[in-house]
Amino acid sequence: MTDLSVKRLSPRRRYWNSVFRNWQLYVFILPAFLYIFIFNYIPMYGVQLAFKDLSMRAGISASPWANPLFKHFEAFFASRKFTLVMRNTLFINLYGLIAGFPFPIILAILLNELKNMRYRKLVQNVTYAPYFISTVVMVGVLKLFFANNGIVNQLMALLGAEQVQFLNKGNMFSHLYIWSGVWQNIGYNSIIYFAALSGVSPELHEAAIVDGASRLRRIWHINLPHIRPTVVILLILNCAYLMSVGFEKIYLMQNAINIEYSEVFSTYVYQLLMNQRNYGLGAAVGLFQNVVNIVIMVTVNWVAGKVSETSLF
Repeated sequence: MTDLSVKRLSPRRRYWNSVFRNWQLYVFILPAFLYIFIFNYIPMYGVQLAFKDLSMRAGISASPWANPLFKHFEAFFASRKFTLVMRNTLFINLYGLIAGFPFPIILAILLNELKNMRYRKLVQNVTYAPYFISTVVMVGVLKLFFANNGIVNQLMALLGAEQVQFLNKGNMFSHLYIWSGVWQNIGYNSIIYFAALSGVSPELHEAAIVDGASRLRRIWHINLPHIRPTVVILLILNCAYLMSVGFEKIYLMQNAINIEYSEVFSTYVYQLLMNQRNYGLGAAVGLFQNVVNIVIMVTVNWVAGKVSETSLF
């Protein structure tokens, strides 16, 4: 079919002709499409549980609507758990963002400045390795190190310092959780920044050296501006999860002593669904959490677009 005959076709015919000509590409992307559709879109069917009084015999569709419709949301907002999980979730995420976000950038810049390739690869391997430690093993290591008779307390005793009950103090929970996460993820999170830095033209550094710029000035005026769009995009994506904390590590570290500091949305929803069988309230809490995440992401994206002219959409 000639280009002239293609132009004479309607937009719909041109679209389907393009699909048929490139059918291999659509077959290639089909598994990813099915995965997202099955595991991300079909489960949205269960969102209606937040507005229903579930009857296991009748099923989700035939269960009666809650009266009033927002009964489960009102029950959550009126409960003591609302303030608790909101406070803990926001504190842990903001603490983690402030503590953990700059370190991968710093590590990537330091690695980029290393000229010895063998030493650079060694540092990369050492910093990447903790990422591949499973969550269960990671929590086990934390308990071995910070238990009352653990390695850290034994070293403190040798130095004449007073021992600290890290695992039996609720206010120590967030510190152990955040800084162990920073150590575990710093190498892996630095990969994307290191890749962005590899795209910096050597000619810019050569010109800056000729002009007498020091290494720190070249990092500040060349490297950092080059990776700024990447930093902004990743910051937006991190802010999109301010109301979400991973379940496994929190749940494994949680105990009766630190529950006031470790109860977050994910563990609270788990308790509602598995222990109390309160599916309506659990769905309402999960829906509220996701809606707030969307609002935060859109807001941060809008602010980033105004301030830095870089945004997701």
